[in-house]
Amino acid sequence: MSFKLKTVLTMTFAVLSLLVTLTIGYILSQKSSIAVETEIGHSLISTASQTSDKLDRFMWSRSGELGLLGRMIALKDRFQPAEMQQLIDQLQDSFPTFSWVGFMNPKGKVLASTDGILRGENLSERPVYQEGIKGEFIGDVHDAVLLAKLLPNPTGEPLQFLDISFPVKYKNGEIAGVLAAHLSWAWAKEMEDSVLEPLKHEEKDIEMFIVSQKENTVLLGPKEWIGRPLKLSGIEGARLNKSTWSIERWPDGIEYVTGFATSQGHLDYPGLGWTVVIRQLKSTAFSSVTDMLWFNVWAGLLVTVLFALIGWLISRQISAPIARLTQVANQLGAGEQVLIPENRGFREIEVLSRSLGEMLTSLTNKDSELVVMQNLAHYDQLTGLPNRTALELYLEESLELESENHTLTFLYLDLDGFKSVNDTLGHQIGDILLQKVAQRLTSLSQDKGITVRLGGDEFLIVLRSVGINPREEARTYAEDVIQNLNKPFIIEYERIHIGCSIGGAEYPTNSGNPSEIIRMADEALYESKRAGKNRMTFYPELKNTANG
Repeated sequence: MSFKLKTVLTMTFAVLSLLVTLTIGYILSQKSSIAVETEIGHSLISTASQTSDKLDRFMWSRSGELGLLGRMIALKDRFQPAEMQQLIDQLQDSFPTFSWVGFMNPKGKVLASTDGILRGENLSERPVYQEGIKGEFIGDVHDAVLLAKLLPNPTGEPLQFLDISFPVKYKNGEIAGVLAAHLSWAWAKEMEDSVLEPLKHEEKDIEMFIVSQKENTVLLGPKEWIGRPLKLSGIEGARLNKSTWSIERWPDGIEYVTGFATSQGHLDYPGLGWTVVIRQLKSTAFSSVTDMLWFNVWAGLLVTVLFALIGWLISRQISAPIARLTQVANQLGAGEQVLIPENRGFREIEVLSRSLGEMLTSLTNKDSELVVMQNLAHYDQLTGLPNRTALELYLEESLELESENHTLTFLYLDLDGFKSVNDTLGHQIGDILLQKVAQRLTSLSQDKGITVRLGGDEFLIVLRSVGINPREEARTYAEDVIQNLNKPFIIEYERIHIGCSIGGAEYPTNSGNPSEIIRMADEALYESKRAGKNRMTFYPELKNTANG
């Protein structure tokens, strides 16, 4: 089964873009989800912490105000109930949060109080007196008992208070009585509204709870939760770590993103250990994450369509020149004379066009290529020197120039010590040595002559001389060769020494047959070997005359 290039490229672009977009979208969504969840959690922690701090600061302020009143009362050695009543009324007028303030004598009888409520009553059995006579006391939220019917209550909801009491002493340290106050818990509701109201304009489904340290009772929150215990793992964690957040499954079975902050007190106010809990529906809190996920999905689909269109356009640009080249190839196959069109735009297609043109030119000029191949066959592959085939061609040309003053001197060379190099250092080093020998012989070669590798470590140099004493010229040349090859070779950091034995014979002095001349030069070479190597020996003319 085959497919059009245009179709393949279009589908490839579409699939790759979809995979890349979905992969990147998924990774970004995951990272964004974690970042958003963390940001939301920290935001809830911040709100809870701010609320807890406000509660502590409020309680610290009220405790300080009542303490100031106590110190004013203690300034005098003896004081009258009327004076105390005046101070209490001033405090209640300045801070309406104090629902009731009263001063009791050491036995618990109320001597002065807000609006005269409970004046003359004995409160010695009440915790506000019993704890206050011992020292500074701040009690947790509780329902009103004695004051429930005595204080105004326009809303009709159950009244709740926090108690503050401490002993008042004369200058001499004698206990003059107990100063006590009931703080209306209604101020906490006002604080809740002040915290949540700004958030409701930006966020939805946010609720606040204040949970007591004792039995985790809900002191403030939605009506259905007031007075009920609230057990969440995050509450205990907040008491250990001061503040934290988590995704909690609440008793109603719904998951909420929940922030916790536990009261730590403020300055000399130790705090009551309240835990402020701020919760938000998980689906609402993470709605932006869901929106981001869907945005990535739709963006991925849009990018896929866009890249598919780009792929289709690019495939048209690519397939059109290929189609033209295919048509030209078919015409060439049919024997037509056509030119390869030039295609601009894509480097690979330009290269293909040029390659086809070059191939056509190459096929047209195949005869010249064959000539080049034949020339390559005339050289030794290892050393690059002419081989026996090249020698034959050279001799064919040179012998045609035969005359009385024309002499060809054949110098047969064999390397001394080459076998030892091969045996000790290996054939690879031996091959490199032969290449370096060939380089040195080439550097000494004359314009009128040829240097040939016969095989192994044997070489043949043919010198063409026109002169009075060609033998002396050849001897001088041979000695230069021996001297040059005696110089050390450096191969793979090894210092290698070899020698060179040479045998010479002359054409036509020794023989008119090139094959016979080569044989004579070979015999002269072995004479050099027998005489001690590394020298030059000529085949004697006398011996050649005798053989003739």
